Amino acid sequence: MHVAISGNIGSGKTTLTTKLAKHYKWDPHFEDVENNPYLNDFYKEMQRWSFNLQVYFLNSRFRQIIDIKKRNKKFIQDRTIYEDAYIFAPNLHAMGLMSTRDFDNYKELFSLMDSLVEGPDLLIYLRASVPTLVEQIQKRGREYENSIRLDYLTQLNKRYEEWIESYDYGNLLIIDVDDLNFSDNEEDLGSIIEKVDSKIHGLFEEKKE
Repeated sequence: MHVAISGNIGSGKTTLTTKLAKHYKWDPHFEDVENNPYLNDFYKEMQRWSFNLQVYFLNSRFRQIIDIKKRNKKFIQDRTIYEDAYIFAPNLHAMGLMSTRDFDNYKELFSLMDSLVEGPDLLIYLRASVPTLVEQIQKRGREYENSIRLDYLTQLNKRYEEWIESYDYGNLLIIDVDDLNFSDNEEDLGSIIEKVDSKIHGLFEEKKE
């Protein structure tokens, strides 16, 4: 089984990935943030490093998916390859932070990768307002995220909603996180686990049929 968690920067993907992996004893795959050689430079100079960053993430997540399929175990993934292609890269291009030449090159690369992999069995989308995102970003205190622009987060949120509305790669669970604190509150985490249980049960029923 391949479960993936999607959501904007600061929505709680890594935290929930960690907690669900522990609860279900799934193998977690995290977004490569700490070892990413472009992330710090990107937030300082987006236009210069946007293409490099997106190709790095695309390659990293493609390798994750190949590994997941090869090992044939139960995995949970922090962010998907589709968010790079349908949200982050188009947003950078629309904001004038990625050239059309680079964007077209990126799309060709993603199209090839997309033809070789399948979507997750279950996608969990964490929906959060911009104020919630900002609060969470400030709370975790990553220095390179201090310069994230509000208009950047806002545009990403709009694209996330458009993408989720037309999502057709597999089963989908939407969780509104504005009024949840699953990081510290066991009841809030429990409510999410109940929803995930229901979805997983449905997946097993489909496979039996």
